Amino acid sequence: MCGIAGFITPREEASGAVLQDMLARIAHRGPDGQGVFVEGRAALGHRRLAIIDLEGGPQPMYNEDGSLVVVFNGEIYNYQALTAELTAAGHTFATKADTEVLLHGWEQWGPDLLPRLRGMFAFALWDRAAGRLFCARDPFGIKPLYYCRTRDGTLLFASEIKAFLDHPAFEKRFNEAQLELYLSFQYSPGADTFFVGVKKLLPGYWLDFDGDTLEVAPWQQTSFAPEVSPADWPDAVDAVLQDSVAAHKIADVEVAGFLSGGVDSAYITALARPARCYTIGYAEPGYDEAGQAAELAAALGIENKTRRITPGEFWDALPAVQYHMDEPLADAAAVALYFLNGEAAREVKVCLSGEGADEFFAGYNIYRDPFTARWYDRLPAGLRRLLGAVGERLPAVPGVNFLVRRAVPLSRRYYGNTALLTERQKRRLLRRYTGAVPPFSLAQPYWAASTGQDPVTRMQLCDVHLWLAGDILLKADKMSMAHSLELRVPFLDREVFALARRLPAEAKADAKTTKKALRAAAARHLPPASAGRPKRGFPVPVRDWLRREPYAARVREAFDSPAAARFFDTRQLHRMLNQHLKRRRDNWRQVWCVYCFLVWYEQFFGRDAP
Repeated sequence: MCGIAGFITPREEASGAVLQDMLARIAHRGPDGQGVFVEGRAALGHRRLAIIDLEGGPQPMYNEDGSLVVVFNGEIYNYQALTAELTAAGHTFATKADTEVLLHGWEQWGPDLLPRLRGMFAFALWDRAAGRLFCARDPFGIKPLYYCRTRDGTLLFASEIKAFLDHPAFEKRFNEAQLELYLSFQYSPGADTFFVGVKKLLPGYWLDFDGDTLEVAPWQQTSFAPEVSPADWPDAVDAVLQDSVAAHKIADVEVAGFLSGGVDSAYITALARPARCYTIGYAEPGYDEAGQAAELAAALGIENKTRRITPGEFWDALPAVQYHMDEPLADAAAVALYFLNGEAAREVKVCLSGEGADEFFAGYNIYRDPFTARWYDRLPAGLRRLLGAVGERLPAVPGVNFLVRRAVPLSRRYYGNTALLTERQKRRLLRRYTGAVPPFSLAQPYWAASTGQDPVTRMQLCDVHLWLAGDILLKADKMSMAHSLELRVPFLDREVFALARRLPAEAKADAKTTKKALRAAAARHLPPASAGRPKRGFPVPVRDWLRREPYAARVREAFDSPAAARFFDTRQLHRMLNQHLKRRRDNWRQVWCVYCFLVWYEQFFGRDAP
C-alpha cells in the first residue's frame, strides 16, 4: 500500500519540484521510499510502503522498452498466477513485485486486464508514445483516487485531495452544495467532493485522458443476483473465506490483525491465526469490547494488545482525523480506528480487518426492518406520514425513530445505513438550504437496478455503492495510511463477492438475526458467544461525552465560531446541543455531524489552513 500523485499539463513542461511538493504532502502513505517520473507534459510520483519484494519493487515502474510507466497503490493478490500466465505468453519480468503485472497485463490485454485483477488497487499508467493517461480503481473502492481538471487544462490525480494543494494550477474553493448531502449521510457521498472541481474516481471506474479529452466510465458495476436453488451456504462461505484469507496473508513482512468483540474480525482472526492482534478499549461501561476480544484471543492462542482511549485524547485527535480524511466525516469510529492503527503501526506494517462483511452478508440491524411490524406498513399512507411528522416533534422516547422511519415505504426512503438529518431539520439549521439534490436521488439508481429483488438485497446494493465506498472504506484507508499501515480486508474479495451476491434472502437476515450464513460458517471456528454476538461496529461513547460539560463546551465554542455563523443558524445549533445535554432528545449524531464539519473546515479553510 502506498500513495500516488501526478499531473498532465496541457502544453508546458511538467515541474518536478511541484511533484515533489505534492508527494511530500502525502509522505505518511509511504515512508519507505519515493520515486518520480517527469518527462514532457507528464509527472507521476509514488510514495512506497514496502510489503512485497522489499528490494525490487520501487516505483514508478516501467515495461521492458520503457514505453509504459505506472504508479500503483494497493495489492494484487493473484499476481503470482498472472505472472505465470504472462510469462507463458512471452513477457519478461524484472521483479517479483505485484506492480509489474499491471504493465505486462496492459500490454497483453489493455483495459481487459482490470477484471482479471484480484485485489485492491488504484493506479495511473502513462503511455509515453501515445501521450495518454489511464487510471483505474478497484470494484469496491478499497483504495481511493481523486482527480481534478484545472482551469488551464491540467489534469491532477492523487490518493488524497490534500496533494492538490501544492500544485499552482489548483484553486482551493469550498463546494457548499455538498454540505446538504453530508448532513444527511454523515459523509460526502457520490463523485463530488467538498472541493470545487475535485472528483472521486468511483469504485469500478476508469479514467482515460489524451491531453484534451477526459473520459470517465465504469469498467464494472457491482450487483447482486440471489439464487433460489438450495445450497449449503455456510459450507460455501467458509471455503471461500479460507481461500481469501490465505491470499490476503501473502507478504514479505508480518501480517497481524484487528480484533473487536464482533463476529467479523473474530472470524478473520480465527482463520488467519496471526501472531498478534490489536483491540480498542474505553473506560466507559457498555462500550468496551476489550475483554471479549482478549478472551477470544486467548482461546485462539494469539497475543492481544489493547489500546485504551481516554476522552481527552479522543477529542484532541479529531482535527488530525478530519485532516487525514480530506473531507468531513461524522463517523465516530474513525477516531477509534485512528488510535487502533497507530498502536499497530508501532510493531507491524500490515493488518487484516473485517470491513465489508455487513454489506456483503447483510449484517446491519436495519436489514431486519422488512421483517418487523409488517402490520404497520399496511396502515394508510397518509396516516403513516402523519405519525412520522408527529414523531419528529416528540422527545427522545422509545418508538420515535420507528414512526419517523416507517412513515415512507422502504423503497422510497432508504439511502443508506445512516440516514441522519431530515430535510425539515436541514431547512431549520442551514442559512442557505436549497434541497436541490434530495438524498434519496443518489440511491434511486440502485433501487431501480434491483427491481424485483427482495428488500434486503436492494438495501445491500445501496450500501455497497454509497455507505461502504463513502464511509467505511475511506476511513479504513485514511486512518491506516495516516500511520503508514496497510489494512487488508479479506471480506472485500472478488471471489467472496462472487458467492455473496448469490445468497438468497433466507441465508441473510430475518426478524431476529443478521448475517445468517456467515454466522453459521463462523461458528465452526469460534465459541458460540462470538459467532452469535449482535452487531455493534466500533462502539464509541460520544453520546455520553456530549452530556459532560468539558466536551459539550468544545462543541459550544465551535457553534459560536465564524464558520458556524456562515453556514448555520447558530441558535438552532445551540438548541440542538442543549436538548441533548438535558436529555430531552437524543441528538448526539446530529450534533457530532455538525461539529465534525466545523473541525474539518478549520483544517482546510481556516486561518492557518494550507
